Amino acid sequence: MDNLVTVRAGIQLEKFTLFYMLIEAAVSLAAAVNAHSALLAAFGIDSVIELSSGMILLWRLQVEANHTDQRRIEKAEKRASVLTTIVLFLLCLYVAISSIYGLVAHSRVESSPLGIGISLAAVIIMPFLAFRKKRIANELRSGALADDAIASLTCAYMAGTVLIGLLLNTLFHWYWAENIAALVFLIWLGRETWEAFAEARGI
Repeated sequence: MDNLVTVRAGIQLEKFTLFYMLIEAAVSLAAAVNAHSALLAAFGIDSVIELSSGMILLWRLQVEANHTDQRRIEKAEKRASVLTTIVLFLLCLYVAISSIYGLVAHSRVESSPLGIGISLAAVIIMPFLAFRKKRIANELRSGALADDAIASLTCAYMAGTVLIGLLLNTLFHWYWAENIAALVFLIWLGRETWEAFAEARGI
């Protein structure tokens, strides 16, 4: 695939990501208010973080689409890599704080059909976006876009834990299930964040 065509495909992908994340953030936060759910509120905040990551990557790709100066593209790549690494760090912080709080406070998530619906949608949509971003990142050799793909995959996993948590709480009142799964996942996420940080420093 021609490099400019690849860049434009990445731009369209990030635009779709922004559109979806706006919807996910709004629906999740609305569901959190209705169900008095700290977990859904945290998922909505995660969506806002994902939205910021998408905006960063859209800017980076537009720089490459509009300029052929390699030094300017490399400068944009470095800035985007640093910013997306910060986003990954914030995701780690979000997972740790929300999960530990849920366990300590014994917080229970109330039944929320709206929350179940939006988390199920994310489980389906976000892995597809992550796969496409990773493929385009490899073609463009963009560490920033690869980091954004990780963030999208993280969103899918967190959506899965939210979905499982909502269902288990509804059916069996197991308030702790989604928090334990999220803490286990934090091990993987922390490793990916450290690798992204090392790559950003090496640019």
